[in-house]
Amino acid sequence: MFEGQNGKLNQIIDEMGDDHISGSAENPIREDAFELSENDKIASIEKDVANILHTLGMDLGDDSLRGTPLRVAKMFVKEIFGGLNPERKPKLSTFENSYKYGEMLVEKNITLYSTCEHHLLPIVGRAHVAYISNGKVIGLSKMNRIVEYFAKRPQVQERLNMQIVQALQEALGTQDVACIIDAKHLCVNSRGVGDIASSTVTAEYGGRFKEESVKRELLDYVQLETNFE
Repeated sequence: MFEGQNGKLNQIIDEMGDDHISGSAENPIREDAFELSENDKIASIEKDVANILHTLGMDLGDDSLRGTPLRVAKMFVKEIFGGLNPERKPKLSTFENSYKYGEMLVEKNITLYSTCEHHLLPIVGRAHVAYISNGKVIGLSKMNRIVEYFAKRPQVQERLNMQIVQALQEALGTQDVACIIDAKHLCVNSRGVGDIASSTVTAEYGGRFKEESVKRELLDYVQLETNFE
């Protein structure tokens, strides 16, 4: 029975290939995801990584590999997947727009490192985030931090766009928020089709950014050359 189920699952996975499939704007996180402490998670993942390397035929007694399972486990929990922990979400402090700035504000070329949830390979690129104040403004660094927070998860790029926009909409009390991401997926660049030149562009437009003229203005800002050297 289980062999039949596994065979059907493998067929579905093969047919899916490298397609980006996302069911919602929320990451698929179990309800009991945070019952284990970070140290307990690290200890468990360390054993799993050691088993993977052993199964692949690696000699874990070698000086170069001896510490690899622990290093990988710490990296997963505290670094590249640290955004799964809601306690790490940055506080998005806002301030009154006392100078009455009414045009869009664009924070562009935010460096983005994430991980494709289909193959656990890196996603590397840039995010461009914009909003139009509805009475509140937010510190520029907070926009970078919210990108970093949601990026540090197993991700789908389309979902990442949506999460960034929704978090800033909630903090700023306005729908007028947008995010454009241009990124390389190593699951495409370094394996499978092996296309090293391609990148993936996704966008999420809220409120006034859905209007063609406002959207065009944002794209013009993003395409401006930034060179201060």
